[in-house]
Amino acid sequence: MLKIFHAPGTRGFRVIWLCEELGTPYEIVPVDMSPAYRASPEWRKLNPVGKVPVMSDGALTMFESGAMVQYVLDKYGKGRLQPAHGSVDYGIYLQWCWFAEATFGRALGEIVNHRREFKDNPLQDVIAEMQSRSRLAADAVSKALTGKNWILGEEFSAADVMLGLTLRSYLKHMGEDLPGNLAPYWSRLTARSAYKRAEAAESGKAK
Repeated sequence: MLKIFHAPGTRGFRVIWLCEELGTPYEIVPVDMSPAYRASPEWRKLNPVGKVPVMSDGALTMFESGAMVQYVLDKYGKGRLQPAHGSVDYGIYLQWCWFAEATFGRALGEIVNHRREFKDNPLQDVIAEMQSRSRLAADAVSKALTGKNWILGEEFSAADVMLGLTLRSYLKHMGEDLPGNLAPYWSRLTARSAYKRAEAAESGKAK
């Protein structure tokens, strides 16, 4: 069974949500988020930079939430929630998966990291620049959703899972509403039964 080493509010939620969408069994292993534990040799064996999440599947142990999502899809998805490999749609799917983390998520992450690491003397110009980049990324997704229910069109995919976690972070750390098409998109994402089950599992309230 998949083991997802996770702390509430972190990127492991993507993998939990995906497993709920696919009906793939998994176990959540809570992680002590204290700096001391995350710097410990025990945790650094699992993630060499001390981050969360980590996932194990038999002999495999891996980090990076986007890589976990793709691994779970390829091993357990049976062709679901992603276009056919090598197709035009697959290229667009990959684009939005990595945009969610490398472009959109990075800007949001810099806001979080800066506020945490320099909380006594935050550089407001740095925060303002990262907020501007986050809004630019949000607008790009909003425009791409014009006339669509999901980022690839009428079919929900794991790219929506990747983006959904990033939007959750946007709402938490930007302190403002989602722009344009993102507000109804977010409503559709959070209305999904798999999303609700993932939230319950994350909070320890799963039935």
